[in-house]
Amino acid sequence: MLRMSELFGRTLRDDPADAEVPSHALLMRAGYIRRVSPGVFTWLPLGWRVYRAVERVVREQMDAAGFQEVHFPALLPREPYERTHRWTEYGETLFRLRDRRGNDHLLGPTHEEMFTLLVKDICSSYRDLPVILYQIQVKYRDEARPRAGILRGREFTMKDSYSFDLDEVGLARSYQRHREAYIATFDRLGLSYVIVSATSGAMGGSRSEEFLAPCSHGEDTFVRCAGCGYAANVEAFTTAGPVAAGAGPADAGAATVAAPMVEVDTPGTPTIDSLVSLLNDRPDLRREDRPWVAGDTLKNVVLIRQLPDGSTLPLVVGVPGDREVDLRRLEASLHPAVLRTFEDADFLAHPTLVRGYLGPQVLGAAAGGIEYLVDPRVRPGTAWVTGANAPGRHVIDLVIGRDAHPDGVIEAVTVEPGDPCPQCGAGIELARGIEIGHIFALGRKYAEALELRVLDEHGEAVVVTMGSYGIGVSRLVAAIAEQWHDTRGLCWPAVVAPADIHLIATGKEAAAYAAADDLAAQLTDSGLRVLYDDRPTVSPGVKFNDSELIGVPTIVVIGKRLAEGLIELKDRRTGDRADIPVGEAAALIRARVARLVHTGGDAG
Repeated sequence: MLRMSELFGRTLRDDPADAEVPSHALLMRAGYIRRVSPGVFTWLPLGWRVYRAVERVVREQMDAAGFQEVHFPALLPREPYERTHRWTEYGETLFRLRDRRGNDHLLGPTHEEMFTLLVKDICSSYRDLPVILYQIQVKYRDEARPRAGILRGREFTMKDSYSFDLDEVGLARSYQRHREAYIATFDRLGLSYVIVSATSGAMGGSRSEEFLAPCSHGEDTFVRCAGCGYAANVEAFTTAGPVAAGAGPADAGAATVAAPMVEVDTPGTPTIDSLVSLLNDRPDLRREDRPWVAGDTLKNVVLIRQLPDGSTLPLVVGVPGDREVDLRRLEASLHPAVLRTFEDADFLAHPTLVRGYLGPQVLGAAAGGIEYLVDPRVRPGTAWVTGANAPGRHVIDLVIGRDAHPDGVIEAVTVEPGDPCPQCGAGIELARGIEIGHIFALGRKYAEALELRVLDEHGEAVVVTMGSYGIGVSRLVAAIAEQWHDTRGLCWPAVVAPADIHLIATGKEAAAYAAADDLAAQLTDSGLRVLYDDRPTVSPGVKFNDSELIGVPTIVVIGKRLAEGLIELKDRRTGDRADIPVGEAAALIRARVARLVHTGGDAG
C-alpha cells in the first residue's frame, strides 16, 4: 500500500512549459517522471511502478515465446563496431568515451555486435541452432533534438532480441515467432496499433516491419489504404506506376513528345510559381490544350550529402514542381549519409549550378556532372519545363532519356493524401503514430563482418543468418499514456496501472478514515495494490482531481454516505459510479479488479 501522505512526488496544476505532447505533460503533472536534462528523466515511485509493469509484460511474453534472456553491459568496446563500420556510420549519435588507458568505448545504442560475438563464442555447429536471445537494457543515443518527454530521449530502455538460424528458411520462422510475440505483447498492454512495412535503415536486412501506435502527436507518418489494407511507413512507401496519359493537369509531365527541346527567355522566374505565371501570361508560351501548372515543371533540388567520415558530396534530385522533397525519405534511401540543402558558399564552389535556373542537362555521369537522381514520377519519355542553366532562361519540352540522363531513381517527394496505393491504385490516407516495435530480417550483414560461422550437416562452414527485433520499453509508457488519457488526466489500463485501487477518504470525520484504513488493509491482505489518499488536510476536490490525474482504473471514495453504510465505486475511464455496501466492498472490488485484468482494462 502506498499512502498519499507519504508518497514521494507532487502533482502539478499546470502543464510544464516544455511539454510538447499530452504524455509528457501528464506524466510530469501526475508525478510519474521528472526531467534531469534534455532527453534524460528520473522515474518517480508511481512512474517506476508503471515502467516495471510494462517491462514485466514484455518479459513474460518473450519468455512465453521461448526466447532466452541475457544481459549485456551498456559500456562497450570500439573494436566490434569498427568491424561493422558503425563506429563511423553512427556519426554524432554515438556517445563515445575513452578510459584511463586511452582505449575507446561507447555507450551502446544497440547490441547487434555483442549478441553476434556471444553466439560466435558458444555456438559452432548447426545443432546449436536456432538460438533466440533477448535482453532488456538501457540504450544511449545522442539525439540532436530530444523531444516529447520519454518518447524520444537520449537514454531509454529497449527490449532487443536476435535470432540465429542456419538459413533463410529458419530466419522466416524466427521472424514470424517474433511477429506473433509482439502482437500478443501489445494486445495485452491494451494498445491500439498497426503493422506497417518499413525500411531497414541503419540495421540493414531484407525485410522489416514497424508496429505503430496511432497517435496525432506521433513523430512517424504512415500511409494506409482502405481499399486493400496496405500500410507502410512513408519512408517505405513506393510510388505507383504511371497514370494513363491525357488526364489533363493531373497528368502534367506525363505525355511523351517528339518536339525538340526549346530554350526560352524567362526573366525574373527563380521560383515555380513565378515561372508558371509567366508561361501562362505570355501568348508565345501558352499551351493550347490547357494552362500550365506547377506539375509541368521539373524542380531540381541541390543538396549536400554528408558521409559519416565527414566528407561531403553534392547531389541533385529532380522532382515535379508541384511536389516538395522529403529529406527524411531521401535519407532512408541514402543511409548512412545525412542531407542538407545547398548554401551560398556551396553555390560559389559549384558555379555550373545556377540557382533558380538549374536544369538536368549538365547533371549526371553521362554529362560529366554532379550525381543526378530523380523521383519515380520523372520517368523516361516524359517532357518537362526546367532550367536552362543560365540566369533568366528555361527550356520547354526537355525529355528525360533524350535530353537529360539521370543516374538513378529515388523515392524523393513528400507523400500526400490521395496518392495511389502501390497495391491497388486507390487513394491512400496519411496518419501519424508512435513506433513501439520494429522487426528486421537482418540476413548475414553482422555475421559476415564478425565472422560468425557454424558447421552445417556436411561439415562445411556457413555464415549464420540473423534477425533483429526491438521494443521500446520506456517509450511504451508514453505510448500508453497517449492512448489512455482524457481531459482530466491519465486512465491506465489495469495491467500497467501503478495500483489496482485508488482509495480516497474525505471529510473531517474520523469514522471515514477508520473505515478507509480497514478497507485498505483488507484489499492489501488479499493481494491488491492500493494507493490510499489519507491526507487529512487536503480538500475533497483536490483529492478527486489528483485521482483523475493519476489515472488508477478503479477509484473508491469513503465519505458522506458512510453513515448510510455506503461507499462510492468509480470507473476512472468511463466515469460510471455506483454506491456499494461497505460490508461487501472488499469482495466487490476484488471481483472488479479481476475482471479488469482479464479484459485488459474494460470491466464492462
